[in-house]
Amino acid sequence: MRSILLPLSILLTSTLALAQLEGLPHVLTPAELPLIPEYKATRADAGRGISTPPPFAVRTMAEWEEVQTLVITWTSYTGILKQIVRAAVDECEVMIACSNPSTVESFLLNSQYGGPIDNLDNVTYLTTSFNSVWQRDYGAECIYMNEVDSLFLLDWIYNRPRPADDAMADAIAAAKGINLYSTTTAPYDLVHTGGNFMADGFGTAFSSNLVLDENGPSGSFNTTVRDAAGVDDMMQQFMGIAQGRYIKMETLPYDGIHHIDMHMKLLDEETLLIGQFPAGTSDGPQLEQNVEYVTSTYNSVFGTPYRVVRIPMPSSTGGAYPPSASYRTFANNLFLNKTVLVPTYREQYDTTAMRILHESLPGYRIVGIDCDNSDQNIISASGAIHCITKCIGVDDPLLIKHQRLSDTYETVTPYSVDAYIRHKTGIASAEVYWTTDTTAGFSAVPMTLVSGNDWTAAIPAQPAGSFVYYYIHAAANGGKEQVRPIVAPHGWWRFEVLDINAGIGEAAGPSISEVFPNPTEGIVVIDLAHVGRDRVRIALHDATGREVMRIQDGPLHADGRAFADLSALPSGAYLLVAESARGRSVTKLVRR
Repeated sequence: MRSILLPLSILLTSTLALAQLEGLPHVLTPAELPLIPEYKATRADAGRGISTPPPFAVRTMAEWEEVQTLVITWTSYTGILKQIVRAAVDECEVMIACSNPSTVESFLLNSQYGGPIDNLDNVTYLTTSFNSVWQRDYGAECIYMNEVDSLFLLDWIYNRPRPADDAMADAIAAAKGINLYSTTTAPYDLVHTGGNFMADGFGTAFSSNLVLDENGPSGSFNTTVRDAAGVDDMMQQFMGIAQGRYIKMETLPYDGIHHIDMHMKLLDEETLLIGQFPAGTSDGPQLEQNVEYVTSTYNSVFGTPYRVVRIPMPSSTGGAYPPSASYRTFANNLFLNKTVLVPTYREQYDTTAMRILHESLPGYRIVGIDCDNSDQNIISASGAIHCITKCIGVDDPLLIKHQRLSDTYETVTPYSVDAYIRHKTGIASAEVYWTTDTTAGFSAVPMTLVSGNDWTAAIPAQPAGSFVYYYIHAAANGGKEQVRPIVAPHGWWRFEVLDINAGIGEAAGPSISEVFPNPTEGIVVIDLAHVGRDRVRIALHDATGREVMRIQDGPLHADGRAFADLSALPSGAYLLVAESARGRSVTKLVRR
């Protein structure tokens, strides 16, 4: 354990009567509205950090990259914060911004919320001012010079009149000894919030149109008025987001804060985790329009369509969704090296979400943290795990970019594995490790430097029906080693060698391949095969044959997966029917 007390010259003495208030919600409160003009004037004159664009090429860190420090603010929801600390101390340093380190440590060592935390060696206490718990939004972003050379932090203007929160990035930068860039002073001022920003690590970023609203003529916190091109230019100069690659989506009608981390997550450079509501419910229609816009307009950094993984958005205990209930989400999760922290709610939803995350992120330790219980109900304040945490990347990243291999019919030609690999000291060697049986271990194939930072290797061809598992390892000249995925060899990429003869024959209709969980108390996931682009109707029928729920009536998503929330139905056995013009499939489904 280490304690940092910043000099008084660095600690912010707020001119507003908000410092150290606990329990401020994620949203802007009515009482804060009159405080905006003074905050705006004070913020514009602060001039903290380096307020001109970096004079070098910039790369913004992706969330799945290697982390040295997790930062949280110790104020409200301390039971949830303690659970985060418990999971995080095994992965990295945990910096706790607080007013009284002794009080925090006593809480971490008491019997509440899972008992005492045995090892606090990785905990650092940063004594500084704060207004609220929402570290994601006001904490510093991580940028690298020339992709991997040096780490810098970046601070935006926080879109709340909470001056101590807004100065948090300065306190963290000073404590860590990392230089800070800041979009605080005209003409380089920009209002933004961390919950409304995600980057792929290679020049692509996502936000809702909130970033345009808050920097446009109707913005409350901006000094310089910018159009979309002006916002894009700022993001390119300070964060390395490529022109034409800052993807902005319509705000959702019932998401009160319009932060994309409440309903989506980048799992890697080409995979979007998207929250899904029951058909036609709540923000579902606009969210699906946004997904369609993104996937039809943009490709991943590899030039190929984005992969979309959907995860259900839970209802309230009474079966309601926004605007009649809180905005519950599993997408608001946190990568922390080899661990993923996930908000949880109730078992009938959690088990489904955990299974989807384990399937999508093999090898990661996935830790659920209850965000919907009676005394720690953070979700009712419009936030969860991602919203109250911020990560600082390592000083010397070993960067590996690779587009996973897709399923193939190839059984003769070896499978080429290409990767972009870079470290500030240069790369000494790289290998692809592969196997068709993870219990038997992996074989190594040396990678060859093609040119620049591009490496290649080939996995031997395998017979049809094989599943091939693989990962990449690299070692830098300076001695650093890294694997991708970061959890390898416990996690890996996988592709199947398909049988070219298996698809011969008359096309079949939709086939229900799996339903889980079954029995269910709420959310159910339906996996279908042979759906193609056909219009598919999925319905639930009771014992008399009467249709009691229409789950789907139209083309399915590319993943062949549909969701339904059965919590409002009576307990009993039902028939699940999936049909198209080419055929029909039926299975039994039990509502507990």
